Amino acid sequence: MADQLLRATAADGGIRLVGVITTRLTDEARRQHSLSYVSTAALGRTMAGGLLLASSMKRSDARINIRVKGDGAMGGIMVDAGVDGTVRGYVDNPDIELPPNAQGKLDVGGAVGCNGYLYVVRDVGYGYPYSSTVELVSGEIGDDLTHYLVSSEQTPSALVLGVFVDATGVTAAGGLLVQVLPKAARDEALVSQLESRLATLAGFTPLLQAGKSLPQIFEDLVGDMGLRILPETQLVQFQCGCSFDRVMGALKILGEDELNDMIEKEGGAEATCHFCSTVYQAGRSELEQLIEELRLERAEASS
Repeated sequence: MADQLLRATAADGGIRLVGVITTRLTDEARRQHSLSYVSTAALGRTMAGGLLLASSMKRSDARINIRVKGDGAMGGIMVDAGVDGTVRGYVDNPDIELPPNAQGKLDVGGAVGCNGYLYVVRDVGYGYPYSSTVELVSGEIGDDLTHYLVSSEQTPSALVLGVFVDATGVTAAGGLLVQVLPKAARDEALVSQLESRLATLAGFTPLLQAGKSLPQIFEDLVGDMGLRILPETQLVQFQCGCSFDRVMGALKILGEDELNDMIEKEGGAEATCHFCSTVYQAGRSELEQLIEELRLERAEASS
């Protein structure tokens, strides 16, 4: 099943649902960063969460950044997701591995740590980005993002995230976001019924492993509540916007003295993108070209 995101409403627009399948992109991130099992689960959950949160943004260039910083051995997680369906991310310590938790599942909470903060920055595509910070609830990602939605955006929400990874790679990953909007929040019976159904979910990946599609998951959950599935199925993918030109631009900012030092000591420069682990190399000639550009710019500015 292709990686995809699907939106729906129920209760005459009072309930908003978004589902996302991220199996392939999570496995690509696992391979790109050589992630351990628990790091794959942590990054995969956060990337799915980022796509779900970004799905409500309006402009095509809007993006959301999520930084998870706990006191666990993983160090931290960084994810950048866009309303265009692209997502990228990394963890500080990708090699960390822990024994399963008491429930026999990957111990994401233990690796991330439950003491720390979740930072969310919304770049709506114009003006200044909006930033929010909340304390971590469990380090399990889903609980923490739900806490952010309720406390920072004052929207009753449920977020179910999951990644199943074994020796063959990632075989199921994605998530489900359910939000109760103000027009439905006053219907206590409806909210209670929805909460009861969400409580029975054993997770998101078991649904995918059972062969359920996103429309079927929506139907099972709120099919009798006036479900309306929006027609557009959006493809999502792991994609990084880094490039050699951007690396050269960053090197240029270092200035002539630093570039000359790189040439003398290393004969060039090497840079690795944190988000996708792509390695870029600039040789002596490229650095000399940057120095020449800096000299020309300085001469033009002084003339």
